[in-house]
Amino acid sequence: MNFEEGLQILDTAIFSKINRHLKDVEIIVLKGSWQGLNYDQIASNEGYAGKYLRQDVGFKLWKLLSQALGEEVNKTNFRAAVERLRNDSPGVSPVTSKNVVLPKIQCLEPQYQGNPLIYADGFALEYPDGLVPLNSLFYIQRQIEKRCYEKIVQSGSLIRIKAPHQMGKTSLCDRIISHSNQKGYRTVRLNFLQAEAAVFSNLDKFLRWFCAYVTYKLELPSFLNEYWDEYRGSIINCTTYFEENILMSINNNLVLALDEVDIIFQYPEISKGFFAMLRSWHEEAKTVDIWENLRLVVVNSTENYGSLDINQSPFNVGLVVELKEFTQEEIEDLAQRHQLNYNQTQVQELISMLGGHPYLVRLALYHLAIGDVTLDKLLQYAPTNAGIYEAYLRRIINIFQSNNKLTTAFIEVVNATEAVKIETMLAYQLYSMGLVKRVGDKLVPRCQLYRKYFREHLKS
Repeated sequence: MNFEEGLQILDTAIFSKINRHLKDVEIIVLKGSWQGLNYDQIASNEGYAGKYLRQDVGFKLWKLLSQALGEEVNKTNFRAAVERLRNDSPGVSPVTSKNVVLPKIQCLEPQYQGNPLIYADGFALEYPDGLVPLNSLFYIQRQIEKRCYEKIVQSGSLIRIKAPHQMGKTSLCDRIISHSNQKGYRTVRLNFLQAEAAVFSNLDKFLRWFCAYVTYKLELPSFLNEYWDEYRGSIINCTTYFEENILMSINNNLVLALDEVDIIFQYPEISKGFFAMLRSWHEEAKTVDIWENLRLVVVNSTENYGSLDINQSPFNVGLVVELKEFTQEEIEDLAQRHQLNYNQTQVQELISMLGGHPYLVRLALYHLAIGDVTLDKLLQYAPTNAGIYEAYLRRIINIFQSNNKLTTAFIEVVNATEAVKIETMLAYQLYSMGLVKRVGDKLVPRCQLYRKYFREHLKS
């Protein structure tokens, strides 16, 4: 049994007991505990105080679960308790034992794999957390997908997806990869967050890791040592290896999707060489047949390219996809998919607080659909620690605590009555975090949620 299955069982049991669903912070504690983390580790990962999770959230949560499951439950034994609950009545839905009754559930296709599902009024709701599954009912299809699908089949194509965090970049990237797979192409998605810090010690080590990763994903034999000649230089070594040991070996189109490339910007020596190399590969496709088979998808959150020569990087060529906020029509569509029959006035109230930020909107609609909060209450408490965004906003506070300059800059933005000009690098950081929108070369808070919350809770 995985965590998502256990979460469904526990949430249903609690709902049957006290007619409410698990809170975000309770899910955070459950997930961390499921993974064997202690409170301090969970707190560090999620931006909470360990004492708060241990003495407040955890204490109340285990007491609540003990009541719901009919036995003494704590942090160390709750997984076993869930297993027992599932196994008590073989052939019967796990939470029908111990007098816990499930609501009527719509049958899902068995291949569905995605974010945790909660069932309400006969349909499945998907908690918005990270990548939106390919078969999700809650993914909003926009015109940009069609343009990406048309671009990726072109020889030597390059697509650059950029947007602040949690705007849907990785979900779009996943759909481009899926479309490419349907075309019979070979595909590799490389998320640079998976690379250990030691990989970034120098350009040579980074490029060797890069080649090794792609080789492994394509299930090809590795001949790195045979191709790596210190006298030729790392970029020539990497390019030769890619051409002869990868592109020629697979004899097919290869879609290489590079996610979270922002991390490379932190290492100027690596970023200059790596991005110049990618640009040269893209240019090679115009004259060398084998390089026509390579199609690149580059995903990044910021425009902070540092001292990169823009003419030697992939950031001024190819199809540029900048993800925007949801429109009112798209939010109305999404509300309907959550079986919320809202009028234009109610949707406007949501937009007034949240803008069209995809994650913020989806989280609101999820909580509204499961019925644990009304629209009026959601909007009233959203910019407070009593609202549904508490965990999300506290994580941002935690980031600010380690950067005084960034904190001061954002305080200036949220306290201003009009757009303000902020030092360029700080402006890039705030934009990449998704906290601000640009008005020319000035900034305003992305939404009223940020303005109201951080005015009260962010201290310089």
